[in-house]
Amino acid sequence: MPRPNPVLKVNNMDVIHTIAILNKRLREAGKVAFVPTMGNLHAGHLELMRIAREHGDTVVASIFVNPLQFGPKEDFQKYPRTLEEDCALLRTAGCDVVFAPSVEEMYPAPQQVEIIPPPIANELCGAFRPGHFQGVATVVAKLFNIVQPAAAVFGKKDYQQLCVIRALAQQLNYPVRIVAAETSRAEDGLALSSRNTYLSAQKRQEAPRLYQALKTIAHQLQQGQRDYAALEESACRALAAQGWRVDYVAIRDPHTLLPPAGKSERFVVLGAAWLGVTRLIDNSEVSAST
Repeated sequence: MPRPNPVLKVNNMDVIHTIAILNKRLREAGKVAFVPTMGNLHAGHLELMRIAREHGDTVVASIFVNPLQFGPKEDFQKYPRTLEEDCALLRTAGCDVVFAPSVEEMYPAPQQVEIIPPPIANELCGAFRPGHFQGVATVVAKLFNIVQPAAAVFGKKDYQQLCVIRALAQQLNYPVRIVAAETSRAEDGLALSSRNTYLSAQKRQEAPRLYQALKTIAHQLQQGQRDYAALEESACRALAAQGWRVDYVAIRDPHTLLPPAGKSERFVVLGAAWLGVTRLIDNSEVSAST
C-alpha cells in the first residue's frame, strides 16, 4: 500500500502520520492539550475536544488502534478504522492537529520496554483482559513523550483506565495535567462507545440496563446500605436474568479502586458485562453524604 502523505491540510487542521513531522509542527504550538483516541469517533470524543480547547493553545488528537492493549482473542483486527470520517468530525470540533501514525511508526521494533501499571490494573477489567492496561500505559507513555502536552483529557467511562493514567503521570513525573471528562450518554442513558456499533437493534434497546443496574446500587448506597457483596450479587443476578454475561459488578473507592474501607461516603460502582458479542463497561459515582 502507498504511504500516506506525511502532512495533509484539512481546512486548517493538519493530519500528520509521522513523529518527526508532528514534532516540527508542535515546536511553536504553545500550550498543547491532547486527546488520545482509537478513532471511530462519536459525540463523546467531540466533547473531549471541547474540553481540551479550554486547556491549551493547540488541540492535538491522536488516532491509533494500539495492538498492545488487545488480547489474542479480542477485536483488534475488526476494530473500526474510520480515519476520513473521524477527521471530518474533528475539523468541526476545532481540532488543530490529528496524529494518525501507523503501527510501524509507533513500534518500529518489537516493544520490549513496557510500563508496568499499578496492581489495581490486574483487578476489575484487568482480571478479564490480562495485559490490557500494560498496553494502555505503554502507548500513553509513548504518546506523552511524542506530543509533550500540558494537559490530556480522558473520559470517565473508562474509569479504571483513568486511574491508571493518573498514576502513570504522577509516578513517572510527567508534567501533564490529567483532565477527567464526564461520560457522554445517549438519551436512554447508554454510555457512548465506539463498540456500540457492534450492537444489533434488539441488543441496543437492552444495553442501557447495565447503567440502570449500577445506578440502582448507587441509590441503595445513598440510602445507607453497606452490604457491598449483597448489592453486587443482586445486580449480577438481575443482569444475568436478562441474558447478560456479567464479568463483574463492583463497589470501590473512587480514588484507589480498592474495596471501600471504614466509614466510606464516596464510592464508584463499576460494571462490565457482555450483551451478545459486545462487552460493555460503565460506572456510577456516588456521594453518600448528599
